[in-house]
Amino acid sequence: QVQLAESGGGMVQAGESLSLSCVASGRVNSIGAMGWYRQVPGKQRELVALVSSAGDTNYAGDVKDRFVISRDNAKNTVSLQMNNLKPGDTAVYYCHALGRYEYYGQGTLVIVSG
Repeated sequence: QVQLAESGGGMVQAGESLSLSCVASGRVNSIGAMGWYRQVPGKQRELVALVSSAGDTNYAGDVKDRFVISRDNAKNTVSLQMNNLKPGDTAVYYCHALGRYEYYGQGTLVIVSG
Protein backbone atom coordinates (compact mmCIF):
# COMPACT_ATOMS: atom_id res chain seq x y z
CA GLN A 1 0.00 0.00 0.00
CA VAL A 2 0.97 3.61 -0.59
CA GLN A 3 -0.20 6.48 1.56
CA LEU A 4 -0.30 10.05 0.25
CA ALA A 5 -0.48 13.14 2.43
CA GLU A 6 -1.13 16.55 0.90
CA SER A 7 -0.36 19.95 2.34
CA GLY A 8 -0.95 23.45 1.13
CA GLY A 9 -4.16 24.74 -0.33
CA GLY A 10 -6.34 27.47 1.05
CA MET A 11 -8.05 30.59 -0.21
CA VAL A 12 -6.44 33.16 -2.48
CA GLN A 13 -7.45 35.98 -4.77
CA ALA A 14 -7.47 35.58 -8.53
CA GLY A 15 -4.03 36.17 -9.97
CA GLU A 16 -2.21 34.98 -6.86
CA SER A 17 -0.11 31.85 -6.43
CA LEU A 18 -0.34 28.80 -4.24
CA SER A 19 1.79 25.70 -3.75
CA LEU A 20 0.67 22.16 -2.97
CA SER A 21 2.91 19.40 -1.69
CA CYS A 22 2.44 15.69 -1.24
CA VAL A 23 4.59 13.10 0.47
CA ALA A 24 4.27 9.39 -0.20
CA SER A 25 4.90 6.66 2.34
CA GLY A 26 4.57 2.90 2.44
CA ARG A 27 5.55 0.89 -0.62
CA VAL A 28 7.15 3.88 -2.34
CA ASN A 29 9.45 1.72 -4.42
CA SER A 30 6.39 0.58 -6.37
CA ILE A 31 5.45 4.11 -7.46
CA GLY A 32 5.78 5.16 -11.06
CA ALA A 33 4.03 8.33 -12.12
CA MET A 34 2.81 10.86 -9.57
CA GLY A 35 0.63 13.86 -10.03
CA TRP A 36 -2.39 15.93 -9.15
CA TYR A 37 -6.06 15.66 -9.94
CA ARG A 38 -8.87 18.00 -8.97
CA GLN A 39 -12.59 17.70 -8.49
CA VAL A 40 -15.46 20.12 -8.25
CA PRO A 41 -18.69 18.92 -6.59
CA GLY A 42 -20.96 17.35 -9.15
CA LYS A 43 -18.19 16.85 -11.69
CA GLN A 44 -15.72 14.09 -12.45
CA ARG A 45 -12.23 14.16 -11.07
CA GLU A 46 -9.89 15.52 -13.73
CA LEU A 47 -6.18 15.41 -14.36
CA VAL A 48 -4.22 18.54 -13.57
CA ALA A 49 -0.62 17.40 -14.05
CA LEU A 50 1.49 14.27 -14.00
CA VAL A 51 5.21 13.62 -13.70
CA SER A 52 6.88 10.31 -14.44
CA SER A 53 9.65 8.82 -12.34
CA ALA A 54 12.02 10.05 -15.05
CA GLY A 55 10.70 13.60 -14.78
CA ASP A 56 8.57 13.77 -17.90
CA THR A 57 5.56 16.00 -17.34
CA ASN A 58 2.04 16.26 -18.72
CA TYR A 59 -0.45 19.05 -18.05
CA ALA A 60 -4.10 19.70 -18.62
CA GLY A 61 -4.55 22.27 -21.33
CA ASP A 62 -5.96 25.03 -19.17
CA VAL A 63 -3.12 24.92 -16.63
CA LYS A 64 0.02 24.14 -18.61
CA ASP A 65 1.11 27.76 -18.89
CA ARG A 66 0.34 28.52 -15.23
CA PHE A 67 1.13 25.43 -13.14
CA VAL A 68 4.43 23.65 -12.63
CA ILE A 69 4.71 20.11 -11.28
CA SER A 70 7.92 18.86 -9.75
CA ARG A 71 9.06 15.71 -8.03
CA ASP A 72 11.79 14.71 -5.62
CA ASN A 73 12.28 10.97 -5.83
CA ALA A 74 14.71 10.93 -2.92
CA LYS A 75 12.11 12.49 -0.63
CA ASN A 76 9.11 10.76 -2.23
CA THR A 77 7.40 14.08 -2.77
CA VAL A 78 5.52 15.76 -5.58
CA SER A 79 4.66 19.44 -5.64
CA LEU A 80 2.42 21.68 -7.69
CA GLN A 81 3.19 25.37 -8.04
CA MET A 82 0.04 27.14 -9.16
CA ASN A 83 0.44 30.64 -10.57
CA ASN A 84 -2.04 33.19 -11.86
CA LEU A 85 -4.87 31.30 -10.26
CA LYS A 86 -8.38 31.76 -11.61
CA PRO A 87 -11.79 31.21 -9.99
CA GLY A 88 -12.20 28.20 -12.29
CA ASP A 89 -9.29 26.54 -10.49
CA THR A 90 -11.39 26.27 -7.35
CA ALA A 91 -11.59 22.57 -6.48
CA VAL A 92 -10.42 19.87 -4.14
CA TYR A 93 -6.95 18.85 -5.29
CA TYR A 94 -5.84 15.25 -4.86
CA CYS A 95 -2.34 13.88 -4.92
CA HIS A 96 -2.08 10.78 -7.11
CA ALA A 97 0.41 7.94 -7.38
CA LEU A 98 0.45 5.02 -9.77
CA GLY A 99 2.02 1.86 -8.48
CA ARG A 100 0.58 -1.60 -8.43
CA TYR A 101 -2.70 0.25 -7.89
CA GLU A 102 -3.85 3.82 -8.19
CA TYR A 103 -3.63 5.83 -5.00
CA TYR A 104 -5.11 9.18 -4.01
CA GLY A 105 -4.62 11.39 -1.01
CA GLN A 106 -7.50 12.76 1.03
CA GLY A 107 -7.52 16.02 -0.90
CA THR A 108 -6.89 19.65 -0.10
CA LEU A 109 -9.27 22.48 -0.89
CA VAL A 110 -8.22 25.39 -3.08
CA ILE A 111 -10.56 28.37 -3.33
CA VAL A 112 -9.84 31.21 -5.72
CA SER A 113 -12.01 34.26 -5.29
CA GLY A 114 -12.42 37.31 -7.42
